[in-house]
Amino acid sequence: MPDYRCGVSEQKPYVPKNYDPTTFRDKPVSFVRRSGRMTSGQQRGWDDLSDFYLIDVPHGPAATSVAEGATGDPAELFGRSAPLVIEVGSGQGHAIIHAAASHPEKNFLAVEVFQAGLARTMTAADEEGVRNLRLAEVNAPELLERYLPAGSADELWVFFPDPWAKVRHRKRRLIDEEFSHIAARVLRPGGLLRLATDWQNYADQMREVLDAAPGFARDFTGEWAERFDGRVLTAFENKGTAKGRAIRDLTYRRV
Repeated sequence: MPDYRCGVSEQKPYVPKNYDPTTFRDKPVSFVRRSGRMTSGQQRGWDDLSDFYLIDVPHGPAATSVAEGATGDPAELFGRSAPLVIEVGSGQGHAIIHAAASHPEKNFLAVEVFQAGLARTMTAADEEGVRNLRLAEVNAPELLERYLPAGSADELWVFFPDPWAKVRHRKRRLIDEEFSHIAARVLRPGGLLRLATDWQNYADQMREVLDAAPGFARDFTGEWAERFDGRVLTAFENKGTAKGRAIRDLTYRRV
């Protein structure tokens, strides 16, 4: 079964013929794309709905990279100006579809590298009649750092990113000092960064990183934030709880 954690996919990374390891990417990405195919139903959803839901982000040398100089204006992408909520690693879209249906006055952007997950998100969104949602098949940090305008997002969500549990793999974790700068760039002053994980040592790392980040201040009291009631309870979260792992939420405000 595929792992629907943030940014995880079942497709192999594309590597161009003239790949230069010194310039291809300057840091490890936080996801793995292994070979896999969409079901016929997922493919139909992709073919029928991607023209509306999927943002055409020009790619660089990697299949999920952002081409140098490529930018996008949310008002143009959505056809209107409205508060923008971005979810990094949207998986099958449960949280963001529920939020978009509940808040038609806002725009929602789902960022994911798993094509089958994007196809399921499109299909479910279409069935719910959700039109204030767009999807991007791209490496999230590049989208946040280079493609979107500074201060364009009102909220940024990162729910259950891959914990990269082995110590030697932790350099691949998404939430680090560099990501805190990227998140601060894309969020407007007063905007919120919402995080959740079921791995305690990753929660500790997230809190340490964001507590030290100059662009953020805690938006909670005590050790951990209250569970974000805008996050629907998924089978994945229930599975973590069933295994005895505490769910840790964190919320930081852009200052």
